[in-house]
Amino acid sequence: MSGGSYNYLCYALDLDDLISKRGDLREMADRLAGLGYAEDAAKETEELLVFLNQWSVRAEVRMKRLSDVWKAIEWWDSSDYGEDDVHEALAKYRGEDGQALGTTR
Repeated sequence: MSGGSYNYLCYALDLDDLISKRGDLREMADRLAGLGYAEDAAKETEELLVFLNQWSVRAEVRMKRLSDVWKAIEWWDSSDYGEDDVHEALAKYRGEDGQALGTTR
């Protein structure tokens, strides 16, 4: 069987698949750019990689900010926490002035 030089990047079915293949995507962008006649495909592949990297950074920041709230809800629903724990996690998330951190008014 042939193929697979880029871990079957061509068969990425969804965002999860593509995120897990960022290294292969980088190699593909470089390969396309090196051809000299596929600059458009190379550029779009590079742009996709930039989008994935930007999204990952933004998602990680939000995940860190929300993790205590998610934990409080999950543990409350599992009867390990009470509603007061949820309110405490939300207060921490929102900061002292009640505004969610990182948001604008």
